[in-house]
Amino acid sequence: MTQIAGKDIATPTRTKEILEKYGFAFKKSLGQNFLIDTNILHNIVSEADLTKEKGAIEIGPGIGALTEQLGRAAKKVMAIEIDQRLLPILQDTLSPYENIEVVHGDVLGLDLKKLIEEKMTGVEKLSVVANLPYYVTTPILMKLLEERLPLENIVVMIQKEVAERIAAKPGTKDYGSLSVAAQFYADTEVAMIVPASVFIPRPNVDSAVIRLKVRDRPPVEVDDQDVFFRVVRCSFAQRRKTLLNNLMNGLFPKTQKDEVIQMLTDIGIDPTRRGETLSLDEFARLANEGMRRGLIT
Repeated sequence: MTQIAGKDIATPTRTKEILEKYGFAFKKSLGQNFLIDTNILHNIVSEADLTKEKGAIEIGPGIGALTEQLGRAAKKVMAIEIDQRLLPILQDTLSPYENIEVVHGDVLGLDLKKLIEEKMTGVEKLSVVANLPYYVTTPILMKLLEERLPLENIVVMIQKEVAERIAAKPGTKDYGSLSVAAQFYADTEVAMIVPASVFIPRPNVDSAVIRLKVRDRPPVEVDDQDVFFRVVRCSFAQRRKTLLNNLMNGLFPKTQKDEVIQMLTDIGIDPTRRGETLSLDEFARLANEGMRRGLIT
């Protein structure tokens, strides 16, 4: 097939032209929504702080609208696409860009460290830039963060509600275990809100672009990360319950209640507070002290 040449991919006319050429039908199960606003794509790329010495990884390139913008801004781009039907379209739309490579696979099942070593050599720094499907946003983000990949930034467009939860501060209604986990690994900021009207097909909710600047080290010292995150998850188990009740229901045997109250008091945390009011530092103090006293193993 001859390449569809001309304007940027992210325009309503060209997107429709590409979809019609290949007879492409959206799969709801894959959360496919293609962006048709070039200005928003430029803003997303700008948030990633890319240069011709840096590399970018995209997850779910679709028909290549964001991918081509990344190809223009970065030294190398690796785009990971799960839908085999999109591979010939991407081969067509991205053919002018020798610095872009498309990898077929499910990002959740891929060895990203190995892929980065194989395909992203010779770049100074690396960022993930993507429009993530709503249904797998959290698993993908946690994989990127927990595997300690050599990333500078993660700039992703996700459901607005999830972006607000990731960036939420203690004491707010959106603050939860996802907020703590993301902020443990990265400095988080909602960069922009993206209306549903700039997608084909139009999603039911607005999106947001969130920027996670990956930390070299966590902002708090924890003796054991697994214990830290167990404490966090347990503290948010039932939001209407006090911190003490949640901890006693999920982490400590009932016989240790007095010891837990004493421990919380000793480290300056009121047992009647709720988990959503605790800062990262307070969660770290709680986890570390629990281990030191032999209450958490």
